[in-house]
Amino acid sequence: MPGCRRSLFFVAPGSVEVREEPLSPPGPGQVLVETLVSAISPGTEMLVYRGQVPAGMPLDASIPGLTDTFSFPVKYGYAAVGRVAALGTSVASEWQDQLVFCLHPHESHFLASPDELVPVPAGLAAEHACLFPHAETAVTFLMDGRPIVGEDVAVFGQGVVGLVTTAFLARMPLSTLVTFDRHPMRRQRSLAVGAHQCVDPGDSAALSAMHGSFDLTYELSGTPAALDQALAVTGFKGRVVIGSWYGDRRVDLDLGGAFHRSRMTLVSSQVSTIDPQWEGRWDRERRGAVAWRLLADLDPETLVTHRFPLSQAAAAYDMVDRHQGETVQVLLEHGA
Repeated sequence: MPGCRRSLFFVAPGSVEVREEPLSPPGPGQVLVETLVSAISPGTEMLVYRGQVPAGMPLDASIPGLTDTFSFPVKYGYAAVGRVAALGTSVASEWQDQLVFCLHPHESHFLASPDELVPVPAGLAAEHACLFPHAETAVTFLMDGRPIVGEDVAVFGQGVVGLVTTAFLARMPLSTLVTFDRHPMRRQRSLAVGAHQCVDPGDSAALSAMHGSFDLTYELSGTPAALDQALAVTGFKGRVVIGSWYGDRRVDLDLGGAFHRSRMTLVSSQVSTIDPQWEGRWDRERRGAVAWRLLADLDPETLVTHRFPLSQAAAAYDMVDRHQGETVQVLLEHGA
């Protein structure tokens, strides 16, 4: 059993370090997880990396260890997959060697209670399983947007969350599914997962031609200016689901024109909670089961573009930050 672990720390805007820390054996009711792979979130996590989290705001009120207000240095991350390496007392023996997912920062080993772990379904590899939070988020977006048979749907942003959302929407009998992204590589992958058309949002003529065309629009790009574009292409009584978190960046919207008479609905969607209207029949476990089932049908190679050993985490974050057009999902490999 290791007496130390390697932990990733965000130490300043644009800077991360991997540090060794002492690690105790699992106590009563705990297990030790040896991490195999963890996924870098290109959305929220990059706001942490850039220091763009609003001052005084918890990183994530729903994840143990991330409820404190943001300040450097800090550990962050929420997509770790590993194998249970040791059990504390009072833990059922079937947890031994179980492949598990956990909402946990990037660390080579960590202690957790079994109720913080999600067993990975049989047949899914670790790097496939670490995409689970994106699948769970996409399921939430569909529940909040409530796409209807025959609707015209648009998705702004084809990063990993946008691609997974597009893939799930493509399973529905929509009339049109149009996506928007600045980067050619992501536009190609969008078509591969089921979009009928993928447009460069910088193409003003194409955007103008689609003005008011969509019943349902998702803004998942993380770019504040994209929300105004999403409003422009959404029609009368349409819905705009805002899945992006812009951090401390302000959003300027043109609400003085057609929007005033549009009877449009803007929906804030985030995965930590389920809309109260669903709570009578749904809980996080049911939503998670749907996410696992849909994720199993996705080819991870469509989404995973780069893999780095944990020791090269600084290079991984630099690539995600400065080369968005070349990346979708970047993974950290902890055994390398």
